[in-house]
Amino acid sequence: QVQLVESGGGLVQAGGSLRLSCAASGSTASINAMGWYRQAPGKQRELVAVITTGGSTNYADSVKGRFTISRDNHKNTVYLQMNSLKPDDTAVYYCNAEALVGYFRSKYDYWGQGTQVTVSS
Repeated sequence: QVQLVESGGGLVQAGGSLRLSCAASGSTASINAMGWYRQAPGKQRELVAVITTGGSTNYADSVKGRFTISRDNHKNTVYLQMNSLKPDDTAVYYCNAEALVGYFRSKYDYWGQGTQVTVSS
């Protein structure tokens, strides 16, 4: 019911910047919050940043001060501006949407296909 498409990944050198975009479509009115997760080889998927419908944001400690999550509600798009990138930021980045579904407003997570971010040293 919600489709998420990420874009903006790529290869950058350490210290560089990338901006990831995640376009949501479908039942976007059901979305409570959106965020970005990442998963590096051999590691668990981890939360990078999240933004609620009210605009509140939260970040992983490892990216605070470097990454900024934002929304464009008109375009149903969430962005992740990544600055001062480090090799440890290398991962597949996934867009996530938390939707509230049904009479009891049960939570359901939708995921994008992922976009590769590679930071070279």
